[in-house]
Amino acid sequence: MRVVKLWMLLAIWLLASHTMNAQQDMELTKRQQALVAIAANEAKGNLEGLKQALNEGFENGLTISEAKEALSQLYAYTGFPRSLNALGALQQVIKEREAEGKRTEPGREADPLPKDYDALKQGTAVQTKLSGQPFNYTFAPQTDYYLKAHLFGDIFARNNLTFADREIVTVSAISALAGCEPQLKAHVSGARNMGVSDGQLHNIPGVLRARVGEAEAVRCEQAVAEVFGEPSTAVQAVDFSVWPKGELNPYGQFFIGNSYLADMGNGLFNVTFEPGCRNNWHVHHHQVQVLICVAGRGWYQEWGKPAVEMIPGTVIQVPAEVKHWHGAARDSWFQHLTYHTSIEEGASNEWLEPVTDEVYNPLK
Repeated sequence: MRVVKLWMLLAIWLLASHTMNAQQDMELTKRQQALVAIAANEAKGNLEGLKQALNEGFENGLTISEAKEALSQLYAYTGFPRSLNALGALQQVIKEREAEGKRTEPGREADPLPKDYDALKQGTAVQTKLSGQPFNYTFAPQTDYYLKAHLFGDIFARNNLTFADREIVTVSAISALAGCEPQLKAHVSGARNMGVSDGQLHNIPGVLRARVGEAEAVRCEQAVAEVFGEPSTAVQAVDFSVWPKGELNPYGQFFIGNSYLADMGNGLFNVTFEPGCRNNWHVHHHQVQVLICVAGRGWYQEWGKPAVEMIPGTVIQVPAEVKHWHGAARDSWFQHLTYHTSIEEGASNEWLEPVTDEVYNPLK
């Protein structure tokens, strides 16, 4: 009987231990979640979102010293203007909390470095740990030195943030920077070497989605999926704070999927397509249509010709009387500006048949 009871107790303890470890592996603490939101909002320059994230952090164990350290570190990734603006916002938050009688823990400052501290040597060791192998940027030796001696030597040596905290901050900030996907993937991979658990890395996109934005969450999801060799179901998002989404398109009966229309004034419209959405074949009579892609990825095709990919900066001039369609890629939201020019008497728009799956699905 005693043996059975001992085995039962052991089983219960193992189950509880496994559950606790799983939770620790899967979840960022509330303090770390605040660091995610702080870093991403700093990178976006969203000072109101940053202030909210700072307040949430202070309510969940973040100290002033840690917040200052995170925002100071980020100058190396987002530039001094963003970092200095963010530090100014931090000062405002501290003053407001003092005026409201809210307690904000000052925290401890980083320990002073020894007089014989070798920043280049230590930074090289830290960078090697992060990368998993020695790294030398021989193309630009001065940049290689700045990375090793200053970023990973001077900054990472300050011990009021852990290496894991610093990489959570870095991954979150770079997720908010469009066009920095190679660096984002490198830091997602390196974060694992610096003490960030796999579960915590998988948790960052959810925090970004809830507290920062969809585009930032998608970038992070895609980077994490690629590093872990997992299939990515994320679709490319767009930032509606840059180009407005508008309301449901009143011409929706001529579209497959949902589209949205925002009147920008003076005959200029911003059209937003959800992933997979496209309009019917149509013809503009006695007028030329101009399409300018401003976000996401999509397609334009004229009757009898190959489809043309549209990415930000792509400009299409649609000749009058030419049958065509345009819409989003399957894995991306898509926004384009549109207006008409060379308008002649009797100008009109003729909607035709839908774009079939046989035409659309082969497009990659």
